[in-house]
Amino acid sequence: MKITTGFVQTADVMVYLCPENAGQPVPRLELRPAMKARGAVTWFYGRGEEAHVLIVGLGPEAKVNAERVREAAGNAARAVHKEEGFATVSVMLESFVRALSGALSEEEAVRAWTEGWLLGSYAFDKYKSRKEARTVERLHLVCAEAGEASYEQVLQQTAIRAEGAMFARDLCNEPPNVLHPESLVEIVRERFAERPVDVRVYGERELADLGMNGLLTVAQGSRYKPALIELTFCTDPSQPLLALVGKGITFDMGGMNVKSGRDISDARFDMGGACAVLGAMDMISRSELQANIVALVAVADNMPDAAAFVPSTVIAYPNGLSVQVGNTDAEGRLVLADALLHAGRLGAREVVDIATLTGNVGEALGLGVAGAWGDRKLVETLAGIGEHCGDRLWPMPLVDDYEELLRSDYADMNNIPPISYGGAIVAALFLRRFVADAMRWVHIDMANTVQAKAARGYYPAGATGYGARLLADFAVSRAEANRSAGGGED
Repeated sequence: MKITTGFVQTADVMVYLCPENAGQPVPRLELRPAMKARGAVTWFYGRGEEAHVLIVGLGPEAKVNAERVREAAGNAARAVHKEEGFATVSVMLESFVRALSGALSEEEAVRAWTEGWLLGSYAFDKYKSRKEARTVERLHLVCAEAGEASYEQVLQQTAIRAEGAMFARDLCNEPPNVLHPESLVEIVRERFAERPVDVRVYGERELADLGMNGLLTVAQGSRYKPALIELTFCTDPSQPLLALVGKGITFDMGGMNVKSGRDISDARFDMGGACAVLGAMDMISRSELQANIVALVAVADNMPDAAAFVPSTVIAYPNGLSVQVGNTDAEGRLVLADALLHAGRLGAREVVDIATLTGNVGEALGLGVAGAWGDRKLVETLAGIGEHCGDRLWPMPLVDDYEELLRSDYADMNNIPPISYGGAIVAALFLRRFVADAMRWVHIDMANTVQAKAARGYYPAGATGYGARLLADFAVSRAEANRSAGGGED
């Protein structure tokens, strides 16, 4: 599909963005208030050679921002793709931006609509005999700026963002008979082979040499070998090293504390943190960003087997801490501990780990907002970025008094607290013990945001790709802050 910008062009479908309380945006059509509600899509079908009109509601005008435009674009994309035979679509952005009186620039609207349309058009249907129809050949954005070249760079940059997020979705959506620890390693090697990224994979022998006993222990029950994937993007070695750490449990059966249910297919989403990190690196490696970044992905399966680790196992870590395994289904923190220690070993000054770590975070924040713990300034920076890009998160407390919930009778700590209350906080406190004193650290628990149960906005049902855009934008902000500070920290 080709995306262009410029003056009005005739098309099979003309799309109008309609906030509530705004003026009449469509000539000769009378719109009911419900048609302008957030999430509403309404068709007016043309007769003969007339263009069809699609009305996309955005809700109250005062709340319209880039995220609302992305959401509307996703809704519009699905509505158009459900129809057959529409090859060209024109979107009336210029009149929409003018009606907002400066609340959103035309460039912001172009970025948001393009990103939302591409992400909303995503479908993971590679294993279906009947693919979802994708007949649109050209998407034209009607702008005040004339000519295709006006926003050419913007469109290219936005396409890269969308492709990185869709790469994260693809990885997360893949079934476990296709994507497992060993195949993920090969996918990553192939994806980054022609990029300015150094790829290093630590296999079983290297993991043992480095004392990464969390990964080795969790993987005992799987037929696939664990790994730590290290991706280094260093275009400015004078900058302090930023580490992005992702949990990559490609399928989580819970180990010997086996999960149960009629359908536990969602256990493949337990690699959502790894997908976020890899999606972010996909975007970063295709940019001209001057930065110093390392991505660390801890990869394993958590399976029940005669060789699997069992509750009461004690794991020794190279920082001198020992961990009693109270529950084998709390494995994410065990492998992240290895990756955090490795980030310290590499000399990272800042580290963000992201993981589908606890169901408890969803009980606190619902299904649309992840939780974040750690360095207050970095959390605030991430929260601001999340509000703008749509990967929302909320600052959460590290309650020192809850440390007692990590107590173990025969090791330095347990991997699970004795009560369910505050489980997400306790998990963050567990990880904090593996963070080097010299590192500024943030932990993001995204277990509640990794998937959409049904299509909404620019999210189809399935993996959301949460975190990929958030981490990429954060890396950009840190690189800019470092340059402004002359290579130091802000």
